[in-house]
Amino acid sequence: MENAKNLRNQTDWFAMIVPLCIVIILCIVFMILPEQSTIMLQTIRGFLGDAGSIYYALLGLGIFLCTMYMAFSKYGSIRLGQKEDVKYTSFQWGTMIFTSTMAADILFYSLCEWALYANEPYIETLGGIQKWASTYPLFHWGPIAWSFYIVLAVAFGFMLHVRGRSKQKFSEGCRPILGNKVDGFWGRIIDLIAILALISGTATTFSLATPLLSASVARVFGFTNGTTLTILILLLIAFTYTITVWFGMKGISKLATYCTYLFFALLFYFLVAGGESIYILETGFSALGNMMQNFIGLSTWLDPLRENSFPQNWTVYYWAYWMVWCVATPFFIGKISRGRTIKNMVLGGYCWGLAGTFTSFIILGNYGLAKQMKDGMDISGFIADGGSYSDAILQIIDTLPLSSLGIILLVVTMIAFYSTTFDSITMVVSSYSYKMLPIDTEPDKKMRTFWAVMFILFPIALIFAENSMYSLQSVAIIAAFPIGFIILLIVVSFFKDAEHYLSKEEKAPNK
Repeated sequence: MENAKNLRNQTDWFAMIVPLCIVIILCIVFMILPEQSTIMLQTIRGFLGDAGSIYYALLGLGIFLCTMYMAFSKYGSIRLGQKEDVKYTSFQWGTMIFTSTMAADILFYSLCEWALYANEPYIETLGGIQKWASTYPLFHWGPIAWSFYIVLAVAFGFMLHVRGRSKQKFSEGCRPILGNKVDGFWGRIIDLIAILALISGTATTFSLATPLLSASVARVFGFTNGTTLTILILLLIAFTYTITVWFGMKGISKLATYCTYLFFALLFYFLVAGGESIYILETGFSALGNMMQNFIGLSTWLDPLRENSFPQNWTVYYWAYWMVWCVATPFFIGKISRGRTIKNMVLGGYCWGLAGTFTSFIILGNYGLAKQMKDGMDISGFIADGGSYSDAILQIIDTLPLSSLGIILLVVTMIAFYSTTFDSITMVVSSYSYKMLPIDTEPDKKMRTFWAVMFILFPIALIFAENSMYSLQSVAIIAAFPIGFIILLIVVSFFKDAEHYLSKEEKAPNK
């Protein structure tokens, strides 16, 4: 009874109720007025993507360069706590960063994104499918994508472990600039935007890979692929990450490790069993070189004459999407990085994150590319003619030996990825729901369970409205516009606070 009363008193009801109400209202509007709401959101999303291209491009490249400065300047030597505070091995730490961030989307896109680029006329003008359909996935999911997570993780890690602040909120990261204003109206606005982006972003990620999961399960076990099966799969995912969250950080760490092993097994299956290992590795090696050679050009090309709008449709879209998604896990990454230096955190985050991401796209993506370029399977044409991404992916897997076992391995790995991502997000938003929460204290199990349930209810509800997933995703993309300004505020606040900290440290021995 006393614990329940304390939980009620400690809960930030504004941070919980208001964003939930907004998302619920949006969902209702999308279901009642699907066509009108879709048109309106498309218009706003299109305007921001077109008129705001340079804003997203500058922010993306600028944040990446900022992380490099954090690592290799005097700030890189700052330790987040004490050296003996390191709780996880490098492998545990790295797997938790990777699996908590990219979700099952990475498996889905690894298998089919090359085919989407293959249908772009702009790719042919650059030099063809072989060279660029394998390069662009590495670019759009590469250093700039990870920089959004890493820069915020550094700022939040410094805030929690060095400054010892007990408010685990976006607004708290702006305190060095905004001062006590973060305790009032402006702090509420910042937190509202952040949580709204988090809820809408997490609700829509299921729209990408769930159809592949349901189609795969239906194929292997002979079930009818429909709404009932999709809901059952979502409930299974929810059950898995709810149980994990119930056990706290120890459970999350173990699940991340198991997820990584499954991921390795899936990669090994595609690389070895498919008989295309030489092509896969050579294409991947070439794509890495091509991306590094053209990185600045790819990061700054905005098609001013709008001859093809490729950067608006892809690069700007991705930077906006990462800006929204980066709300989800930086607090989690910052918390598990206790005891490490900022340099170690930045470079380690890039190494583990990019290693997992690049390996996934190189092996899974280039196997499908091999089927099209060498064996004549027209996967990109199938998608261009209206074929579903899920069916295209299953066609690719069907070319592998023991394909049914391969599909089962893919399903299990995707469920594990979903679970590891959402258990970390659940821990983050549960901490966000407190007025104050010491760094060494985990959120109450009731709070964790509440958010675990909420995160699965939205996708289930949205299954019954055809266009609502796209609409909610558009809300998330639109939310990226103000999120960009908040990220800048947090970064500037970090440098101001870190400079003050280092100045005091330099003067300390002279006292």
